[in-house]
Amino acid sequence: MERRVGVLARHLSSHSPSMASGNPSEMISPFPTAGSFGESVFAHVVQAPEDPILGVTVAYNKDPSPVKVNLGVGAYRTEEGKPLVLNVVRRAEQLLVNDRSRVKEYLPITGLADFNKLSAKLIFGSDSPALQENRVTTVQCLSGTGSLRVGAEFLAKHYHQHTIYIPQPTWGNHPKVFTLAGLSVKTYRYYDPATRGLNFQGLLEDLGSAPLGAIVLLHACAHNPTGVDPTLEQWEQIRQLMRSKALLPFFDSAYQGFASGSLDADAQSVRMFAADGGELLAAQSYAKNMGLYGERVGALSIVCKSANVAAKVESQLKLVIRPMYSSPPIHGASIVATILKDSGMYHEWTIELKAMADRIISMRHQLFDALRARGTPGDWSHIIKQIGMFTFTGLNTEQVAFMTKEYHIYMTSDGRISMAGLRSRTVPHLADAIHAAVTQI
Repeated sequence: MERRVGVLARHLSSHSPSMASGNPSEMISPFPTAGSFGESVFAHVVQAPEDPILGVTVAYNKDPSPVKVNLGVGAYRTEEGKPLVLNVVRRAEQLLVNDRSRVKEYLPITGLADFNKLSAKLIFGSDSPALQENRVTTVQCLSGTGSLRVGAEFLAKHYHQHTIYIPQPTWGNHPKVFTLAGLSVKTYRYYDPATRGLNFQGLLEDLGSAPLGAIVLLHACAHNPTGVDPTLEQWEQIRQLMRSKALLPFFDSAYQGFASGSLDADAQSVRMFAADGGELLAAQSYAKNMGLYGERVGALSIVCKSANVAAKVESQLKLVIRPMYSSPPIHGASIVATILKDSGMYHEWTIELKAMADRIISMRHQLFDALRARGTPGDWSHIIKQIGMFTFTGLNTEQVAFMTKEYHIYMTSDGRISMAGLRSRTVPHLADAIHAAVTQI
């Protein structure tokens, strides 16, 4: 050992002028080091901008106004403006806490087996041929974002096409997730500002001209940020077009049951694609529909052509997950599994879920009525035609800035508002602000 240290010392001294001189004061590194008293090794790091969505809440929190309203938050709020923990979630959690046999051991890489099985059943339906034939592999991931990322990394490594088409507009995190995973992101037309509805013709044209085999991101329901969804007839046309060009569907299902109040209705688009025997990916999140935002509970399912392929796909998904976060957290997934496998708790969940969806629908109608009562210029029927947590108001950046400055109403600069952040008592204030913005700006 001493001999090897001596050889190393002689090697270093022969290659370094300062070492050869034997003067410690001359042994200066060209780069600042963690232990030096000089400038930080991270001094070159620039201040990053706030996330455009999360930054809205940061600005809202700094505003001392008593009339301020936060319509940027992507989380459900009660009529009192408070976060909601579902009663059924509290019950499930209590059962878990009281079970002394439960331990805190690591889950397998793929997550909680019961959770995966029940999640696949929830989105594909209990009578799904793909499930009955064991052609689906499901892995527990870190909510919707983590599910998208794991799926994207798998595709970047194992799928022949590295281009993914995402709707224009889409959730702000989508392009970042896919780009960092190694995919090339392109867009297809989706929203029509003129009608504040779906640009269906543009969508068909763009997907029709996409290269064979390209990946296509689809919002399963309650499109974020627009609240605009295709009809079932339009979904069928999209399916036929995509299958004719071997385009690979990647569904993002963040709002099942939260859009219409029906778990089955909100999964129709995914089930339509799964029923034709073709392959697809689906990312699920329980943040919204069970209010488990901070528990980070999600699942990625990949529907394959055969059980043999599904088994091989799962083996490769493990190789994506293991170096990323090793295995997922146990608590939130256990809550979901507890609720989904108990018929009584499942029924209780559907009632609470519908109550959340109904409150949001009620907010849409109240805002629409308030704008009509004020004679606000324009057709605001899109507010009640759109669905889910968000509404694309059609307000421009200047109008949004005006409403923030003059009325202390916070939303993203593209005019997206969270209907879940609205309350009966704040509807008049918002309607006044929109009326003023439209008539003055």
